[in-house]
Amino acid sequence: MFEKESLSEEEIEHLKDISLKARGDILTMTTLAKSGHPGGSMSSVDIYVVLFSYARLNEVPRDRIIISHGHTSPGVYSILARLGYLPLDEAIAFFRKAGSPYEGHVVRGIPFIDWSTGNLGQGLSAACGFAIASKLKKENRHVFVVMSDGEQQKGQVSEARRFAKKYALSNIKVIIDYNKLQICGSIEKVMPQNIIENYLSDGWDVIEIDGHNHDQIYRAIRRSLTIENPVCILAHTVMGKGVPFMENNEKYHGTPLTEDEYRQAMELLGLKETLKEYEERRKGYWVYELKTENSKIEDLDTGIPFTYSPEEKVDNRTAFGYALKDLADRNIPYGRYISVFDCDLAPSVKTLDFSKAYPEYFFQSGIQEHSTATIAGALSTTGILTFFADFGVFGIDETYNQHRLNDINGTNLKLILTHVGLDVGQDGKTHQCIDYIGLARNLFNFKVIVPTDPNQTDRVIRYVAKTDGNFIVAMGRSRWPVICKEDGSPFYGEEYEFVYGKADLVRDGKDVLIVTYGGMVERALKVREKLKKDGISAAVVNMACVLEVDSETLSRFLSVPVIASYEDHNRYTGIAPTLLSFLLEAKFQGKFLSFGIKRYGLSGDPEEILKAEGLDVDSVAEQLKLALRERS
Repeated sequence: MFEKESLSEEEIEHLKDISLKARGDILTMTTLAKSGHPGGSMSSVDIYVVLFSYARLNEVPRDRIIISHGHTSPGVYSILARLGYLPLDEAIAFFRKAGSPYEGHVVRGIPFIDWSTGNLGQGLSAACGFAIASKLKKENRHVFVVMSDGEQQKGQVSEARRFAKKYALSNIKVIIDYNKLQICGSIEKVMPQNIIENYLSDGWDVIEIDGHNHDQIYRAIRRSLTIENPVCILAHTVMGKGVPFMENNEKYHGTPLTEDEYRQAMELLGLKETLKEYEERRKGYWVYELKTENSKIEDLDTGIPFTYSPEEKVDNRTAFGYALKDLADRNIPYGRYISVFDCDLAPSVKTLDFSKAYPEYFFQSGIQEHSTATIAGALSTTGILTFFADFGVFGIDETYNQHRLNDINGTNLKLILTHVGLDVGQDGKTHQCIDYIGLARNLFNFKVIVPTDPNQTDRVIRYVAKTDGNFIVAMGRSRWPVICKEDGSPFYGEEYEFVYGKADLVRDGKDVLIVTYGGMVERALKVREKLKKDGISAAVVNMACVLEVDSETLSRFLSVPVIASYEDHNRYTGIAPTLLSFLLEAKFQGKFLSFGIKRYGLSGDPEEILKAEGLDVDSVAEQLKLALRERS
């Protein structure tokens, strides 16, 4: 692990030989695939050969390496193969081949690749997550991040820099491939930036080197390991290094060579052409499954749920905070790690109690949602239970791209969204998160739960804590009252156990079915009482798992004349399309009504705004009565 002060001449020559052959591999695989990024791969390859040769990769715990500019995957695959960690012929032949693990951008599960990247600017944030894990677990790991120069333009990079400095993540070492080119030309032309000054101003140490001098790369990394501070190594490189007609030419950032150019380049490198040898091997199709680290939290004590009476007036946000603190009390003192991330909203999202009791496990990121989403996602893959609590418009609307990459990486994140829907009324349309279900619907592995009261919230929080996978738990700002049975006892009381995907029949009925969730359950019950005065029997189902249809519960009502969805959400992307799909498949013969938001909301009291949208109790009751008359 970078023990010697510098490399011997023999070691330098050995590394030069690997780099040369890797450049040939890069050109072969990108030309064969007729796609890829040869230029940047060739400028980064000398960094890769030193890093993968001397980082501590075969010990436990090992160092972590994040390739933030994931499009340089040809260089990564080639070096890993040349060092014996991958089958070289497979990496070349099946690069960017459907079903192959050697994708166009690096993916988690390839040996020593800890994060799937491609969306530039997210690698340093992921590194912060891994560095936190090492710090909390007191593991001796270094986290190396190789980045491009162009991605330094991303605001998320500056967010991550500040976070790393604040939390003294001195085990992070960044290496920037500074070839000064991006797709549209010189970085000075596309978007001028002061990379060195930016890192220095945020409190980092900076080392400048020749990024093609193996000994300089080695000595710079070695030196960085002795510095008790985050370090940026700026490696001056040349795009397309080694092939004169490719050098300093932005064309080859993302353009592979033609076969004629390939033959010319291989001759200039003094390497044998192997393109034809791999064409036959490339035929066919196969499917792979990469293995990744297990992120499940073992032996977590989820405790005994709290049950609140109607008189206690506890809102869902507070119930979340109480449950979170209880989970921490039962686990952190016993070596089971729980972490919480906040973006300057702790009093509102109710994480203050946790932060006061366990400051070492609480991370205040400031107004830096993009980086925080990625940091929390990466940390959640390390066996540490990770919560990120934020307002809906910031926690998913603003950070959708980050959660998409979290999803691709198979994270185990518990995303708590507060202040959703028109419930945040007076703040106006910019803060009314009316699209979170629709956004989450696009993420293949995120589950969404919108509990209706503090009792269900408590049980949901304990459930997601012990269950592997990405979960969104959403709640409003207002106090949603305790839902009771007809005898006045809490519906979600001591006998209730949350089961994901199961809807709850809160009230039965035979004329109308209202399917709802969250704070609208209380209103649906009031609608039911209004209808009852006119002799109409209405059932109310709480569909807290808003992306899942409980066919067993809903099938009981296929003979009722009218079924309605009722939600404080965009009517086109909430539960309405999910229900409608089920009803069409079930050949429902009655009338379906969708009560939801049809435009961006007004700024005012939530009740006023709901009325303006036709979602108040009186308006919904009248529409249901009208629908029944039309069916009779």
